[in-house]
Amino acid sequence: MKITVTRDVFKLAQVFTIARGSRTEAKVLTVKVEQDGVTGWGECLPYARYDETMDSVTAEIESLPEIFTREELQTLLPAGAARNAVDCALWDLEAKQAGKRVWELAGLPAPGPEITAYTLSLASPEEMQKQAAENAHRPLLKIKLGTPDDMPRLEAVRAGAPEARIIIDANEGWSAENYAELAPHLVRLGVELVEQPLPAGEDDALIAMDRPVPVCADESCHDRASLSKLKGKYDVVNIKLDKTGGLTEALKLRDAALAEGYQVMVGCMVGSSLAMAPGTLVAQGVTVTDLDGPLLLAEDRDVPLTFDDDGVHPPKADLWG
Repeated sequence: MKITVTRDVFKLAQVFTIARGSRTEAKVLTVKVEQDGVTGWGECLPYARYDETMDSVTAEIESLPEIFTREELQTLLPAGAARNAVDCALWDLEAKQAGKRVWELAGLPAPGPEITAYTLSLASPEEMQKQAAENAHRPLLKIKLGTPDDMPRLEAVRAGAPEARIIIDANEGWSAENYAELAPHLVRLGVELVEQPLPAGEDDALIAMDRPVPVCADESCHDRASLSKLKGKYDVVNIKLDKTGGLTEALKLRDAALAEGYQVMVGCMVGSSLAMAPGTLVAQGVTVTDLDGPLLLAEDRDVPLTFDDDGVHPPKADLWG
């Protein structure tokens, strides 16, 4: 088995800003796994928030032995971007070798389209209202917030898209005091979910707080080992393959979270259709799907995912799986 790692850059359609900073391009790692003339593909986005760099993730992947199974991979690498790209490439390889689709190998029903959120970048209230108005036709908008002065932004988005469903991602940017002040207004403005309002290391404060809007764990939830630390704080968990370390763990985390009474959101980093493709399988029937990465790009893979009024569709075999 031969593993190749390459670096790819996809330009964004516009500057994308969250509470931690801005970017104009998505820098990803593409993994190719070859065996007996068959090739599987995967993609990951190293994330500085989790102490990942392009170099460190590449080194993790290149440290793997020449021969291993997808099951063995789960202990060879920790949850994170490196394992994600290799795990998804192995699923793609196995499907091609078997002449089946990945969902058949995984024992899942044939997937269909899922309505996905569309993310509005953090900006001034005026700019965010403009973004909201331009995308008011979309059924679900996700707002990037996470500053002490977010109320005018939230009001502006609701004014720009009065009929759209709205969810919020604070990216760990609020204090407990900020969140307590904003919570009643979230209800008033029809916000359906707030994602990671407090820093992951300070989220014990949520135990004693009212949660009038469901609160979703993102940075606080990586894999199944995270679940025991979420009780009493969160109502929803956000599953991202770059956090779980691939589709294998993502499917297990979804089942475990549902069994423990959590709702599930399936999210993504800013990547290409290749990165989103496995996520479409995890997203089947979940409460919130947020796989809009390709919609934020100015360029994509040669065989991109299809997005239409029905949502994001499962991948064609020429892309993945």
